[in-house]
Amino acid sequence: MPSCDLTSTEKLSVPVVPDGIKVPPTEVLSFPANAKGVQIYECRVKKDTTAQYEWVLRAPEADLFDGRGKRIGRHYGGPTWESSDGSKVIGEVKGSEPSTDAKAIPWLLLQAKTHDGNGIFSRVNIIQRLETVGGKPPAEGCDQSGSGKEVRVPYTAVYYFYASKP
Repeated sequence: MPSCDLTSTEKLSVPVVPDGIKVPPTEVLSFPANAKGVQIYECRVKKDTTAQYEWVLRAPEADLFDGRGKRIGRHYGGPTWESSDGSKVIGEVKGSEPSTDAKAIPWLLLQAKTHDGNGIFSRVNIIQRLETVGGKPPAEGCDQSGSGKEVRVPYTAVYYFYASKP
């Protein structure tokens, strides 16, 4: 995973990604954060059916780290990213592309919907979830006997946070 030193003044390199999850040219990379946690799924009835079941994402739950391994915040349902400094951003998915690892959750482009607090997340407009490992729901599926059952699937990713160009 790339280094994420929030105190560094080095120029950060923007990752090369498919067109569907490219960041608008009006944005500049603020910092990346390494995430380690779980994707939480629940066995539920498929929409528009009464007899078929599927694993549905309930929420992520992950810690966020800088390049030195220092915990800088957490990621949870919303989707929300919250810093140890109290700032947070809630996003919504704008684009999705398959991971380069077929066994991993997709790469995402998200746009900020709301912010709270003053800190590292207060100016974030765009978030990318890249370099994912793991996190997919169980391949065996679920059925009525497992309705309501929860599974926690380990995953890692790198989140890239962007703000408007100065």
